[in-house]
Amino acid sequence: MQVTRRMALLSGGAMALLAGCGGGANIAPMGGGTIDPDLLPQPNPGWNAWVANFRSRAMAEGISGATLDAAFRGAGYLPGVVTRDRSQTEFTRSLEDYFAIAASETKVATGRAMLSRHGALLREIEMRYGVPAQVVTAIWGMESNYGARRGDIPVVSSTSTLAFDGRRGAFFEKQLIAALGIIQRGDVPASRLTGSWAGAMGHTQFIPTTFQAYAVDFRGDGHRDIWSDDPTDGLASTAHYLSKSGWRMGEPWGLEVRLPAGFSAAQTGRGTTRSDWGTMGVTAASGGRLPSLSGSILAPAGIGGPAFLVFRNFGAILRYNNAEKYGLGVGHLSDRIAGAGPLRGTFPPDQYGFTKDDRVELQTLLSRRGFDLGTPDGVFGSKTEAAVSAYQAREGLAVTGQPSRALLERLRRG
Repeated sequence: MQVTRRMALLSGGAMALLAGCGGGANIAPMGGGTIDPDLLPQPNPGWNAWVANFRSRAMAEGISGATLDAAFRGAGYLPGVVTRDRSQTEFTRSLEDYFAIAASETKVATGRAMLSRHGALLREIEMRYGVPAQVVTAIWGMESNYGARRGDIPVVSSTSTLAFDGRRGAFFEKQLIAALGIIQRGDVPASRLTGSWAGAMGHTQFIPTTFQAYAVDFRGDGHRDIWSDDPTDGLASTAHYLSKSGWRMGEPWGLEVRLPAGFSAAQTGRGTTRSDWGTMGVTAASGGRLPSLSGSILAPAGIGGPAFLVFRNFGAILRYNNAEKYGLGVGHLSDRIAGAGPLRGTFPPDQYGFTKDDRVELQTLLSRRGFDLGTPDGVFGSKTEAAVSAYQAREGLAVTGQPSRALLERLRRG
């Protein structure tokens, strides 16, 4: 069930906090749209007491009483934030599926449209910080789908809830103090300080401490506003962050390459860096010569799958998210936004022995039989699993939710 934010007003039940910090009563959710009920503030005396004790620690860090009063006046304990923090799982998506989502044709087309729409701004940002417009645009697409998902959960509520919960208390108390500093500086009022359930904010999802260190007022209006519908400060802040993370102007992040027959997997990985890969038979997948730069070979899908030669700027991207899939996703999406085509390398069959064409066919056949799994895209997610389970149940088969060659053949036979 979804509850509109404007309708969801809590009444009573929450204690007023000591020393001027407001309690969780009569809290109006911020913004428009909808919100899960467990992300609405709930009365919690323990949280109230924690906030009262936190007040002195915040003031010791330079946060004024007036800022604390303003920030906590509409804040409250969010049980859904704790649930999400404790239920995170290590979901491993194949590189092929990851690329299908990160650089989908829709995301590429939208990225190209955004690059065109904001071209003058992005060129100005590139001149200032040396980071290519398509790279900044790609991170924007990866982080918030070009501003469509900036987050609408009050950051003071989310970070104070997680600090009080204690699982990562010290980290989130640090984020809370940084968030209060943002309010105190006047970058944005407490009513607009919103983000994801974990406190990631704005067009490119800065956490509060990253904002304090790297956000810039590119518009020159006295506010570092990454929340506005105008993405100027958000995009410029991202370029500034990458620049400070070691981005080298004029150098690529990397490129797709072809590996010679007999290339050893032992030579892959960021631990092996050299500038003479060409003499070993490595070639650019698109043709042409390799850049005269020192880099590493990555083959995350195995030697038989797509391979990449990555350079120093790849490391700057990883400062945003230290996962190789993320870095490759940003790099590939940026190339596609700039006009390049899809990957040239092919992925090996997945754990079910399926190629992408097999997966698309399975989804198409299930869809034709009335199972709702969205547009067939070759990515096996929760909808495909549910459709497979429903089909197996209807056919009197063992319900596993897992595809198989036998299942595909059965669907082909009708």
